[in-house]
Amino acid sequence: MIEPRIIVRVRDVMKTDFGTIDGIATIEDALKKMKKLKTAVLIVNKRHDDDEYGMINSGDIARHVLAKDRAPDRVNVYEVMSKPVISVRPDMDIRYCSRLFAQYNLVRAPVIEHGKIIGMVSPNSLVLDGMYKACKIN
Repeated sequence: MIEPRIIVRVRDVMKTDFGTIDGIATIEDALKKMKKLKTAVLIVNKRHDDDEYGMINSGDIARHVLAKDRAPDRVNVYEVMSKPVISVRPDMDIRYCSRLFAQYNLVRAPVIEHGKIIGMVSPNSLVLDGMYKACKIN
């Protein structure tokens, strides 16, 4: 008899601790927050209900600020962030989420439920947490 496949959902592997910042903040502010939270990615808050979330990571800062020798205290987050971001639903099967990551070369994606971010997911969490659960590794 074939055992039913275990479906692991994004909700099962997402990280619920993530940092946020406003787009008007400076890159200097973002760097301080990243250092304090020990993360390389921050979610950029919506300005209003009809806006979309953004994301800024250390690679964006390296390309758009450091490489161009711009002053971090004179550049705003909104100038270098990615927006809108590709997001995933918490009930998505991690196999489909992984395909989305591969197709769009993503390193992180916010998990959105009812218009609010409830977590973040990365390829590491999909593989190390998700496949671990799916394989029933002891």
